[in-house]
Amino acid sequence: MDDVKYGEILLPGDEETQERREKNVRRKFWPTFRKAARRVPFSRDLVAAYYCALDRETPLKVRGTLLAALAYFVLPVDMVPDLLVGIGFSDDIAVLSAAFAMVNRNIRPSHYEAADKALEDASDAVKPEDMKTV
Repeated sequence: MDDVKYGEILLPGDEETQERREKNVRRKFWPTFRKAARRVPFSRDLVAAYYCALDRETPLKVRGTLLAALAYFVLPVDMVPDLLVGIGFSDDIAVLSAAFAMVNRNIRPSHYEAADKALEDASDAVKPEDMKTV
């Protein structure tokens, strides 16, 4: 994917677009994250970005950019199907990395604290026998 595609994907969108993306992200983030967690090298940053995107104190443009990246992450169909082992989440990782580079100074310690708690709770909830399918 080139920079033009990133630019198209990461457009913050208008208020209506952001609201639609937020609903989609809230509904699909955790199920998608559970499938991808072992393949995403920056899971903590991803979850912190999720909390940053949902934080009403985050600037609107930053929220929009993060919601766009997270909406791409939760899409059932994207440029590289997520079911392809080894490369399926590579395009999602590229889009998320670009978004982080654009807005990382807006992800606050409180977002990371929320991410740490969510990741700890998630790891407590996953039984070892379930790890093969996560």
